[in-house]
Amino acid sequence: MVSETESQAAGLSLAGHLNADQAASNTDKALRVSCAIEGTAHNGVNDESKEPSPQDMFDVKIQLPSGEFVDIQVSSKELVQEIIQVLMEHEDSCHRTCFSLQFEGNVLDNFSELKSVEGLKEGSVLKVVEEPYTIREARIHIRHFRDLLKSLDLTDAYNGVDCSSLSFLNSISEGDIGDSLCHETNGKKKKRQFSDQGLEAIDCSPPEYILPGNSERPLQHLQPISCDNKSTQCLKSMIMSGWNPPPGNRKMHGDLMYLNIITMEDHHLNITASNRGFYINQSTAEVFNPKPASPSHLSHSLVELLNQLSPAFKKNFFVLQKKRIHRHPLERIATPYQVYSWVAPNTNHIIDCVRAEDAYNSRLGYEEHIPGQTRDWNEELQTTRELPQVLPTDLQLRQRATFKINSDFVGASTRGAMAVIDGNVMAINPGEDTKMQMFIWNNIFFSFGFDVRDHYKDLGGDHAAHVAANHDLKGVQAYSDLDIEGLYVLGTVVLDYRGYRVTAQSIIPGILDRKEDQSVVYGSIDFGKTVSSSVKYLNLLQKSCKPLKIMKHAVLNEKDEEVTLCSSVECKGIIGNDGRHYILDLLRTFPPDMNFFSLKEEETKREDCKLSFPKSYRHKLCSLRPELIDSFVQHKYAQFMKLVIDKTQREELRPSNGHTPESQEIDEKLDVDVVREVCREVGSVLDYMFDIRFNPDICSTVVRFPDSQTEANQLQKRLLSEAAAFLLTVQIPTYIKGCLNHVVVPMDGKSLTEALHFHGINVRYLGTIAEMICQEEEQQTLDHVYRTIIMDIVTRSARRILHHYLQGVEMSALSMAVSHFLNCFLSSYPNPVAHLPPDELQSRRRKGKKKLRPLENGDSTSWTSMTPSDLWKQINEKAKDSFDFTLLCDSVDQLVEKFKLQKVSLLREFCTKCGIQILLRDYNFESRHKPAMTEEDILNMFPVVKHIHIKAKEANELVNKAQISIQQGFLKQGVILLNEALVQFNGIYGAIHPEIAACLRLLARVKFILGDITEALDNQQKAVIMTERTLGYDHTDTIQDYVLLAHYCFASGQLPVSLKLLYRARYLLLLISGEDHPSMATLDSNIGVVLQAVLECDLSLRFLEKALETNKKYFGNKSLDLALSHHLIALAYTSKAEFRAAMQHEKETYTIYKALLGDFHEHTKESSAFLKHVTQQAVNLQRTMNEIYKNGSMATLPHVQIVPPGIETLLQQLNIINGIIKINRSKIDGENTVNPKEAKPNSPDSSPENPLQESAMQIMKPKEVTNENGNKTQSQEECDQSLKQKEGTDEQNGNSAKNNQGDPFLDGSTAQL
Repeated sequence: MVSETESQAAGLSLAGHLNADQAASNTDKALRVSCAIEGTAHNGVNDESKEPSPQDMFDVKIQLPSGEFVDIQVSSKELVQEIIQVLMEHEDSCHRTCFSLQFEGNVLDNFSELKSVEGLKEGSVLKVVEEPYTIREARIHIRHFRDLLKSLDLTDAYNGVDCSSLSFLNSISEGDIGDSLCHETNGKKKKRQFSDQGLEAIDCSPPEYILPGNSERPLQHLQPISCDNKSTQCLKSMIMSGWNPPPGNRKMHGDLMYLNIITMEDHHLNITASNRGFYINQSTAEVFNPKPASPSHLSHSLVELLNQLSPAFKKNFFVLQKKRIHRHPLERIATPYQVYSWVAPNTNHIIDCVRAEDAYNSRLGYEEHIPGQTRDWNEELQTTRELPQVLPTDLQLRQRATFKINSDFVGASTRGAMAVIDGNVMAINPGEDTKMQMFIWNNIFFSFGFDVRDHYKDLGGDHAAHVAANHDLKGVQAYSDLDIEGLYVLGTVVLDYRGYRVTAQSIIPGILDRKEDQSVVYGSIDFGKTVSSSVKYLNLLQKSCKPLKIMKHAVLNEKDEEVTLCSSVECKGIIGNDGRHYILDLLRTFPPDMNFFSLKEEETKREDCKLSFPKSYRHKLCSLRPELIDSFVQHKYAQFMKLVIDKTQREELRPSNGHTPESQEIDEKLDVDVVREVCREVGSVLDYMFDIRFNPDICSTVVRFPDSQTEANQLQKRLLSEAAAFLLTVQIPTYIKGCLNHVVVPMDGKSLTEALHFHGINVRYLGTIAEMICQEEEQQTLDHVYRTIIMDIVTRSARRILHHYLQGVEMSALSMAVSHFLNCFLSSYPNPVAHLPPDELQSRRRKGKKKLRPLENGDSTSWTSMTPSDLWKQINEKAKDSFDFTLLCDSVDQLVEKFKLQKVSLLREFCTKCGIQILLRDYNFESRHKPAMTEEDILNMFPVVKHIHIKAKEANELVNKAQISIQQGFLKQGVILLNEALVQFNGIYGAIHPEIAACLRLLARVKFILGDITEALDNQQKAVIMTERTLGYDHTDTIQDYVLLAHYCFASGQLPVSLKLLYRARYLLLLISGEDHPSMATLDSNIGVVLQAVLECDLSLRFLEKALETNKKYFGNKSLDLALSHHLIALAYTSKAEFRAAMQHEKETYTIYKALLGDFHEHTKESSAFLKHVTQQAVNLQRTMNEIYKNGSMATLPHVQIVPPGIETLLQQLNIINGIIKINRSKIDGENTVNPKEAKPNSPDSSPENPLQESAMQIMKPKEVTNENGNKTQSQEECDQSLKQKEGTDEQNGNSAKNNQGDPFLDGSTAQL
């Protein structure tokens, strides 16, 4: 990886010794470093995106110590340090780390901008000067040397360290996409034409396991590694010598440290790292003789030294460099947050001195590389919040620093939490019970998610404590987003690891020196029994009341005195020793969910009683999501405006007394009265204007309210009941309706959860949604949603059981315990037996001689008694308890058969939820003769991390503006805005981030419409790699990105690559959700069309007929999707000269188009013409056959035309399938789409440059057109009716047979934004 070594080389940290400008400038350097070799733009986007002025950009020459020159393009605004990092990655100078840059004999300051260097201009020469080493610089050089040797090694990515992650795009495409960005041709891209590749040379046969109807789901192919990506071994080993550290007399000679290296020729070298460089000494394993050998081969870098000593090293390092340079730059950049893989192959554990040193040193923020000791996380987090934000540059700098610090804090918290649970950190209260222990590591405070002092006794005990950490994190996110000046929140991370929930927080200065009751100046430490308040805190928190919809309210303290609060009573205000005002314990930031609070009998009568609400729940901390609050307030506002208008109109109908001043005064008074009356009706907390707010303490059993609050409390209970009913009667039906219309297409548990949260629906409603789906008339259309919900309920229930199960397992038995659990959970083997390790049995016999680990509870071997029947009984109980859903499944086989689930999908879902990594191999879960898994199959356990997200607000606003411009047909303006957004994203997030991927995806589509296929391909390739590396190589967005990249590859003539990408996408979708999914129809249609292009019609028909079957099930017999499938099959049959079959399918297409679009629609006309052509060919063919049968001659008969569809025709079909062109299906389109013909005449975009451009505004409709209230969504019948009314409209307003608003392949570009 690039970032770690480079940041250390520069001494990069946001600790106090660096000013903010220096610190924040480090986040976007990594991609510039990696791209330097290829000569591409360092900001990860096109050169046009930054649009620097000519005087800002110029070329300089870098003279290396060897005398060679390197030409690079620089900007006057860049730092000297960035040039140094470029050189540390360049092929000719990557082996150097300890050097400075000189210009005209003057050493340049690393943190000065180039514009400050006097006399620096176009063509200037900067000289690389080797500097003497220090111990710090020598360590950095060794680490960098190790990183170069491991640049192709995926071990760090498999192990989830140093923000390494996996990307397999290069392996899938075999480096063929866009000629691999043409690294060998200095970035000049050549568009490869289809005609350049002979059809016979194209291997298009798909793997057997992805063919339609195949039930095999092999895991082995999930992580394909090509030969080019395999690491090349340059050394057998490199370790720190046992003679370290140098004795005093050798320090006086400049010795810094000693290394032992074994070359590939099996030569043992003892190397001294000195101030002057590296050389061979005369020491051996038994004798210490540090004097230089003869010859010593003194070199300034290890690479130069070993090139002289080992021919094998020289050869292999050269090959390694070529492979490293060939990789895409984005594959080598560290991600902002660690991404873990749930499967990994067996890897060889090799000797690595850097890894060993890291493991046995504390690595507390790399304290050996920064002044001082550990980092003061709280000071760094709060200082970045205090940076100025007056100018746009100040704002970007502040956001960049905030994001960088948060990313570092999450990484440090993750390492600390794992160390705590592994038992490697001493508790600060070791004498107390295990659950009550707290820890401090690297200036971060860690606590367990247990009810330690009966704080949550009345709220659900440990269940409440567990969920309180999540709620607190949501509160921290809410207040962090508000960014109120003077109000501070703690850095917070919540982790689940090995069955434990840990909360990591930054430490308030001075809080450890005071008792809790002495520290809190606002709020309560006992859930409301004693309450205090502060004028300063009230002033600060009052600023958050309006955006968070929190009602300012009064409560009684222990002295029966009224205390005013602007938050929940649990929210604590503490003034730190630094004078800052902190708030913490934000678990009740959002109002309670009345559907899960049992109130008095008279209050339980609800309109939605048919759904059996309110229900009891395992804890009393159920709250509404912020998305639901926003939707509910919008709903109430619409209700408010409607009532005001109705009542005002009724008043106007009354007879008036003319326009006298008295009558005007009466009218004004009536208007005021109307507003007051309506405010009371809708539940506004103010009687003169609309204002909906909630009291978060209203359901507390401890908090007491003064009598003056009685009326307000009754109003609050009414509002909360209405909000809870709104969730059940509006939001959930809207979600189901979205699924029916394929606006929402969940594939796995994560996409399901994201869609639910978007609608403001909590996961605990999964059982309710499943029950409502069962009552739908079109239940078959929702099969995929129902299956995904069942899978999520089962895996979440099993996760709860596993967490409790793992808390009693010793470390030595962890892999056996997890494999036994997975066998009980997924294997058909009826009696899996858990085998204890031999020493475990002995230790049980010697009871009392060996203490259990501090975190273990109860009997450490109780897990061995679990059986499949016991586990599935518990899963049924948890499903009922948590989701109010009755599974009625006694085994996994019964579950799979009853709900048509896949065991491999359950395995993936469960492992990702629980942080389990298993061996990459094929598992036979169906065997009834032996267990599917052994202890050797469990490779690792990773933490599941939750943290706040820092948003690039200005960049997202630019993306929204770009979407609007694209909708209106102003494509070039949209491209400019997207490029500006990319610059902003790169400036804040660095080189790689999911939001950058989404922006690149959108830009690629617009570039494709404008006809710039090369740029579309380049941007989409970057999007795929970013998505793989930041979200996961098997994430649902990755599938979508593969399909779009395949589309652009097809358009550029790269048919074999297009097929490989589509096969990969189908394989991933098969693993995630199986073949019976509506998105599979889109994939199969893509594959079928591309196979037609390579004249594999029989194979093409297999996929197209499967797509037809899927479309028929999920879209109905009279849908445009089905019409398109019939048309594609007709094209395939035409290529085979089977005109009769083609005619039958095209008849279906014509019938559907005529019914839905009318006789005069362009698609209906095209279908009619094609049907006539096919019919005529069928007749001609039959006559020909008859004539041959009779006379053996066909001279006088019309010629039968067998012409396969051309590439342009097939590309047009792909444009329709993937939503590049589409038909207006509802009023939504009519309201939100501006015809290009109506655009401003003087606009450069008013005249389309190609046929696709006029359809541009219909590509990327933002998801916002269907808001979370669902008020704009139409039924299928309404859509069809509106289509019939569009007869005769021109093709550009409706040129597609694909309604793709919800298909994740089609509108995902904007769904992510």
